[in-house]
Amino acid sequence: MFVPMVKQLRAEALVVRDVIYCGEGSVPDGMMGYEQLLAQSMPVPDAVRRGEDLAGIFYTGGTTGFPKGVMLSHTNMCSSGLAVRAAGMADPGSVYLHAAPMFHLADMGLAMAHWLEGNTHVIVPAFSPELVLDTIERCRVTHAVLVPTMIQMMVDHPTMKKMRDLSSLKSVTYGASPISEAVLDRAMEALPGVGFSQAYGMTELSPLATINPAYYHSAEGRNLGKLRAAGRAGFCVELRIVDAAGTEVPRGTVGEVIARGPNVMQGYWNKPEATAQALRDGWMHTGDGAWMDDDGFIFIADRLKDMIISGGENIFSAEVENALAQHPCVASCAVIGIPSDAWGESVHAVVVNKPGQSIEAEELIAHCKQLIAPYKCPRSVEFRDALPLSGAGKILKTALREPFWAGSERKVA
Repeated sequence: MFVPMVKQLRAEALVVRDVIYCGEGSVPDGMMGYEQLLAQSMPVPDAVRRGEDLAGIFYTGGTTGFPKGVMLSHTNMCSSGLAVRAAGMADPGSVYLHAAPMFHLADMGLAMAHWLEGNTHVIVPAFSPELVLDTIERCRVTHAVLVPTMIQMMVDHPTMKKMRDLSSLKSVTYGASPISEAVLDRAMEALPGVGFSQAYGMTELSPLATINPAYYHSAEGRNLGKLRAAGRAGFCVELRIVDAAGTEVPRGTVGEVIARGPNVMQGYWNKPEATAQALRDGWMHTGDGAWMDDDGFIFIADRLKDMIISGGENIFSAEVENALAQHPCVASCAVIGIPSDAWGESVHAVVVNKPGQSIEAEELIAHCKQLIAPYKCPRSVEFRDALPLSGAGKILKTALREPFWAGSERKVA
């Protein structure tokens, strides 16, 4: 699918010497064939890389800023995989579906556990709801990781209404960005025999920090009030919730999530200042706002950078998005802060309606006022056909904010 881009890439990327074609069929002119290169090459000696040796550089999603290269060691990657395995999310004999991009740690983190277990891997070239459903049915997939945007697209797609045998699917792990309870409920209704688990983390944590297992998504588990939790610390991970001074805050108080353990990155590639800011005294400062209950479950409030300060009040966009998503006409949404002379920042919602549905902004705002405090509700609503997404399927709030903050030195009030 990328062949048409090669001519332009060669013209703009002058350091590129060779292009290797990995697709089906004959090799295009001017390129080298991947299979032929394999056939004519001898194996190289084992480099015997392990432990704290660098395993790879993985780039952050860039949804809140410019992507940074995260340096992860073999110990980082394996410890995160062991945490997934310890949580029972990679049973022996499973068939794991790569539906999310493999360059993104949402997929790589779960895949590592299945590699350690020696399980079967099924790969689709790119996510599409129909292709994923067809693949689950044809290849008898048992486990998959999907970001919330993918889950929403899949359960709302017309092809979901076809008669299918999805009985092989046992587990869906979601994470990488917040999911609305409305979307989660629709997914659990559409896939009644599937256990849904949440994994919270970030590229800098290889990626696992916490797990909220399927039990707390069941009817019995929901009564314990843990459904909206991101879970408890994974295997070999320590977590704290701290204030701006780095002091741990009381349980139930929102602060920043910090993590420590063998899963914490080595640093950012060629960015020593950013590394020093993120890694302090061995703790990774995530930039995520959350609170912890008495059982050690953490509840994500928002990315601290996504927090909107309007009239001196802190408003977490995830809470507003959850309220919007509960309206039956809303397919997906994103909430951002935009400049306001009166309030500093104003709550602005960008909404995509379900096919064939329409709703007025005033009705959506009134709907939100029934669910959350009035000061948290959107003051303006914008309707679009689609939301901008990163390659990993996350909503690019930076792109949504840009027109409103263009020309300003700061992107917050």
